[in-house]
Amino acid sequence: MLTDHHQFERRNAILRILRGGVVHRQSDLAQLLRRDGFDVTQSSVSRDLREISRANGDFGALAPFVRAVRPAGSSITVIKTTIGAAPSVAVAVDKAEWPEVVGTISGDDTIFIATTDARAQRRLIERLNTLFRS
Repeated sequence: MLTDHHQFERRNAILRILRGGVVHRQSDLAQLLRRDGFDVTQSSVSRDLREISRANGDFGALAPFVRAVRPAGSSITVIKTTIGAAPSVAVAVDKAEWPEVVGTISGDDTIFIATTDARAQRRLIERLNTLFRS
């Protein structure tokens, strides 16, 4: 079982790696962490990213994994992520409790976000593009 100290060190290493350069996949991040001596899997990295996002109250740690934000019709917004990152990003969107979001559905690399109407969708896309610089 991991100690809180070990998790703290690993999560700090994740933040250091993300701030130090561009990481395109969670698997790349996991490989860099293993190189630094951390025993991680892609799923443990995904959990860490969700927790970092919750703790920081922002999307900074998740931004490197977002590839595109696009409308699909007038009330569905699609976020494309790197493989394995969609659940972490979807949790962050859900936890943000933005008034324009009705709900989210995520797969492995795609998130569908429902809004009440086209106006709410425009506000959401503007917010997401600001956060993720898409």
